[in-house]
Formats: sequence, C-alpha cells, structure tokens
Amino acid sequence: MIECKRLQQLFIYNPTTGILVRRISRGGMASGEEVGCKSKNGALIVRVDYEIHYVHRVVFAMHYGRWPNSQIDHINGIPNDNRIENLREATASQNSSNRRKSTRNTTGYKGVSFSKKTGKWRASICVKRKLIEIGAFSTPEEAHEAYAKEAKRLHGEFARLE
Repeated sequence: MIECKRLQQLFIYNPTTGILVRRISRGGMASGEEVGCKSKNGALIVRVDYEIHYVHRVVFAMHYGRWPNSQIDHINGIPNDNRIENLREATASQNSSNRRKSTRNTTGYKGVSFSKKTGKWRASICVKRKLIEIGAFSTPEEAHEAYAKEAKRLHGEFARLE
C-alpha cells in the first residue's frame, strides 16, 4: 500500500470542493490537473504509482494520515462527491444500508411493495442479507412510515429513507 506521505507529494486536495489535483506533471498529465476517471459504479479512480485506487480512499488517506480499515461511504449517496465531510468509514452492511431505492422500484417508496395476493402494501427491510417483513398496510405512505422507523432503529445514521 502506498504511504500517505507519498500521496501528499503527488496530489493537492481541496476539502471544500472534494477535488484532487496533480501536484506534479506525470504520465502525460499536467500539474494542477484534476484527477479521476469514472468507474462503472460512478466513483472516481486514479492511478498512483502503477496501482489503481478510488479517489475517495486516497482523499481519506490524505486527510486522516492512514488508509481506511473498511469501506468508505458517501453520506449523500453521490459516488464522486469526495468532500471530506461527505466521507465516512463503513462496514459493507452499513454502506449498503445507505443505498438509494432501486431504479426498479415502482411504488415510489424505499422498502415498500404491493402484494397482489393480499391487496396490501408491504414494508420490508434487508438486514445482514436477510429480508425482514415489517408488516402489511392499507397505503404506501403507512408502509413507508413503518419502513422508515425500522430503518432508523436498525441502521441508525446509515439509514437512507428515499
């Protein structure tokens, strides 16, 4: 793993904007040039001394003087927003708790689905890869309210409700 001191030699980080720029010209890239190419998941990646790293992990290491022990969660859910106040260490479970609702969701509410069998709105939540049924409700709003309460209880600060 690259030492944090080396990162300070190579890059300048602006905590207000979350942008990382090259300190020195290298590999066809000019000094002062913003670094990072978008990966498949929307997060930025950068090559550092022949190794590829996520920019948010580089930023974390530069800011705290150590590499993160686990995953880095983007609090606002925007994978290329690398302002330090938007980054926090998280377990895989905590990081997945902070995901937005699925693009396949048709109810408009995270954690809510409609049961054709019962004609009710179901609220459910996933915890440690297990689906927990919260209950059945008359309206999607009631189901989402139950989901939100359970998400806050189970996921705390990592709960994302939308």
